[in-house]
Amino acid sequence: MADSERLARVAADPRYLALTRRRGRFTWTLTCIMLVAYFGFILLIAFDKSALAAPIGSGVTSIGIPIGLGVILLAIGLTGLYVRRANRDYDALVQSLVESEGE
Repeated sequence: MADSERLARVAADPRYLALTRRRGRFTWTLTCIMLVAYFGFILLIAFDKSALAAPIGSGVTSIGIPIGLGVILLAIGLTGLYVRRANRDYDALVQSLVESEGE
């Protein structure tokens, strides 16, 4: 019973509500960026293969290779951005909530 009361207090805390709102807005922004990049790449593969197959310079590498690597690097970068922000901002807020509850 005490745990459910504590959870209810934390859930009603304005700092917790602000944290979940900020985190949700940030994660949806990152998700939208990744979805646009990924599905843009997939749609380019589906509807304009010749654009991706165009060679870079006189070599055998096509332009699709760096674009595909760019999508992968974007995913890694967005993940790193989220982890950095979570460690810097969200963890501190969670820690202050836990301390205020006497844990």
